[in-house]
Amino acid sequence: MERATHTLNELFRQLGLPDGSADIDRFIAAHRPLPPQTALADAAFWQPAQARFLREEIAEDADWAELVDMLDARMRVH
Repeated sequence: MERATHTLNELFRQLGLPDGSADIDRFIAAHRPLPPQTALADAAFWQPAQARFLREEIAEDADWAELVDMLDARMRVH
């Protein structure tokens, strides 16, 4: 199966968030660092549908999983 290629901007659009590069940087800066014991999808700042989407993509190793992992990594950097 060939994986779809998505961008972080598209992930933010999929989540219903502002998706410009500066918007993404501001979102990450406002919400990091995410505590090591907190899964990305369990962070308090997500709406229920957003958290569900993030959980499902990781659990299913779906098209967006790589970008969800990338976002997770960026959320943990100080």
